[in-house]
Amino acid sequence: MAGRTLALLLTLGLLSGCGGGFGLSDLLGGDDDDAITPAMDIADDKESIAKLYNEALASLKNKEYRTAAKKFAEVERRYPYSRWASKAILMQAFSQYQRNDYDKAIAAAKKFLALHPGHKDAPYAHYLIALSLYEQIGDVKRDVTAAKKAREALELVVNRFPETRYAADAKRKLKAVEDHLAGKEMEVGRYYLERGNYLAAINRFKKVITDYQTTAHVPEALYRLVEAYLALGIRSEAQTAAAVLGHNFPNSQWYKDAYALLTGQGISPKENTGSWISRAFSKLIPG
Repeated sequence: MAGRTLALLLTLGLLSGCGGGFGLSDLLGGDDDDAITPAMDIADDKESIAKLYNEALASLKNKEYRTAAKKFAEVERRYPYSRWASKAILMQAFSQYQRNDYDKAIAAAKKFLALHPGHKDAPYAHYLIALSLYEQIGDVKRDVTAAKKAREALELVVNRFPETRYAADAKRKLKAVEDHLAGKEMEVGRYYLERGNYLAAINRFKKVITDYQTTAHVPEALYRLVEAYLALGIRSEAQTAAAVLGHNFPNSQWYKDAYALLTGQGISPKENTGSWISRAFSKLIPG
């Protein structure tokens, strides 16, 4: 999966200077001024933490994610005041993500952020939380709670860390999440429309137009509004929906169908600029 490959590359990027593995100088040196200062005066302690951390890293690279998570947790438990304890927490989160235990991945990432909110790797922790939520999104017929949470987490990454390498991927995933949420609204709207509950249907299609206007569901949502408003006898709104559909998606089959639907009743597309439909598009899609 592309997301996993990216996540792995980014995680390995956290371990700058490691090459094929960590040496003792890598573990105790570096420029992590924002990490906890090591407090290890005995050589045996230094050797122990190096050995344990490298074992955890080796397990991770060998895709032994459960073992890696346990060993990183042991680093944190046995050496809580070393600067590698913070790294170990974040690596636990990544290991749990890799084994699809998203709840544990999120919990570890949140723990890292609670302990080190200003750490240079905080953007990655937020990104990992967003990825874990994103991976839990099911098909459109299922509950949308995970999608809404993923959207919020991805927006946080984009808005708070726009210059990081994680923001671009978060933007791409946001589009997929919004398409998922819009699809759910369309599904429910069609359900109401088919059963003659036109006001409830209109509310669903309205949400697609106002909240998810960059998705591919918008042309159909406008067409369904034409259907619903005609069924209610509100011709001006039906005409406006068709006019906006024709203006923004002139080559769409949905516009052709809407045009045929209106002309079949002796009317044609005509925009009422005071309509909520017109106002929504004038704000988001000028012209």
